[in-house]
Order: sequence, then C-alpha cells, then structure tokens
Amino acid sequence: MKYFIAALLVLTSVAFAQELNCNVTVNLANLTTSNRPLVTGFDVAVTNYMNRTIFSNGNWQNDKIDCSMTILFLTATNDGNFSAQVILTSVRAVYQSSKTLQMLRINDGNWQFIYQKGQGLISNQGSFDPLTSFLDYYANIIIGFNEDSWNNLGGTPYFNKAYKICNLATTSSFSPGWPRSGLYSRQALAEDILDDKFLPFRQAYYQFYYSIDYFENKQDPADAYKAQNLIVGAINTISGLGGQIDFSSPVLRTFFDANSGTIVNYLGSYPDKSIFKTLRQIDPSHTAQYDAVLNSN
Repeated sequence: MKYFIAALLVLTSVAFAQELNCNVTVNLANLTTSNRPLVTGFDVAVTNYMNRTIFSNGNWQNDKIDCSMTILFLTATNDGNFSAQVILTSVRAVYQSSKTLQMLRINDGNWQFIYQKGQGLISNQGSFDPLTSFLDYYANIIIGFNEDSWNNLGGTPYFNKAYKICNLATTSSFSPGWPRSGLYSRQALAEDILDDKFLPFRQAYYQFYYSIDYFENKQDPADAYKAQNLIVGAINTISGLGGQIDFSSPVLRTFFDANSGTIVNYLGSYPDKSIFKTLRQIDPSHTAQYDAVLNSN
C-alpha cells in the first residue's frame, strides 16, 4: 500500500507541474491530396507535446492554462518541409468566477519546419529545432502573459526563455518569422515585452486584469465603478507612453487584439465616454468597436 501511495504522489506532482491544456486543430485545405498523408497524426503529436512538456521549473502549482492552436498548413514537400500559419489563443479564469477572459490572440503567418510522419517530438530547449522551438516559444509566451496578469511582472522568467529561443533561431536556415521585421515577429514580441520602456505597460496589464477580477467580485454598485476607474487608469497609463514606445509594437497589438471586446464590455456603461476617444488613438485597428460605443449615446 505504501508503494501505491508513493507512486500516486509522484503522479500527482507531475500533473501539477504541467502548465497547459492546449487544444490543437489542423487545416489541410491548402495541401494537395497526395501531401496530406504526410501530416497524419500531426495534431496529436503537437497536442501531446504542449500538454506533457514541462515548461516551468517543475514547481507549477496553478491550474492549467486553457489555450488553442489552429495550424493552417500552407505548403508541403515530399521530403518533409512545411510552412504554416498558426492562430494562437489563450484564456484566463476570472478570480472566484466561472467566467473566462481571452488573454492572447496571435496570428503568426510564417512558420517553417521539418516533420516526418510519426516522428516523436522531444523537448530540448537548449538548442534550436524549427518545430519544437516554435512550440516552446509560444508555450512560454502563453505562460508569461498569464503570470503577468496574476502577479505584477510575474511572467519575466518565461519571456526570458522565449527571447533566448529567438536568439537561437536567428542563425538557423528556418529563421523567417523569427527576426524583427514587418508588423509582427516572434523576436519583436519577446524583445519588446522585456524592454524597460514597456515596464509601465506590464504594470497596467496587471492592473487591467486585477480590475476585472475586482469587478466580478463586487459587493455593491460602487465597487463596479471603482473597478471601471481602475480599467480606465490602466488604459490611460498605456496612452501616456506615447513617444516612449511604438504603438504598432506586437506587444500592444497582441493586447488589444485579445482585449478590445473585453474593454467595450466592461466600460460600455462607464459615464465618461472620452476614454473611447483615447482608445481610438492608441488602438486604431479596433476603431469600429469604439465608435459603436461613442455613437450609441
């Protein structure tokens, strides 16, 4: 009996050490009929990798983070070279509530890698592999943003890991999508989030999610207004960074792509609608959502 209990404790500790609950789907519509069998079981392999690999130091004690990866294959060759677009999302539970909030929504259109049908995916975060390093990178990004929302600057260790992966990738023949270039790159996201210039943004990010936790646990209407003021304060902090940071940074775009709808939901009843004019300036991609609130009054 004592051996059974010891084994159970080991299994329990391993379960807690895993951080992600990732749902993976693949879309093969762009591949020829003859090439589609080359990636049979790819979704299962990626799912197992994301949900079984330990990305922290093995002391994870929090709930698993719900996330998803939609992999749209773009090209394939018979010798196992692939390119794909990946849409990544993650959600965060609201404190002491059944509600969840979208935390990340990233559209990465430039993933190039090698895969042989049936190969095992083995984690080695000290060297670069165009397949598993991509998965490691985004696992750390997911965990990092999640931790930043619960603890002020709590995601730093994971962002550092993501940045190190970017450095390994730059000398690879599979570097497209990694170095800083264009509107979005993996290096730009990791590099900017660690830049001291973005420190006030990260503090505002933590305040934003704390505010929603506070709102959903309000005891009276006055608490709801206090929570809205905190959300507005977080937005004004971000707005005040103009001239210090580039508002086209993937850090800002990632935040607003995931949270523009949440902002509208929680501030739609806020009496001072001028905050939506501020949002139009710092987040022009979602102007239509903000205009809808402004024009409804």
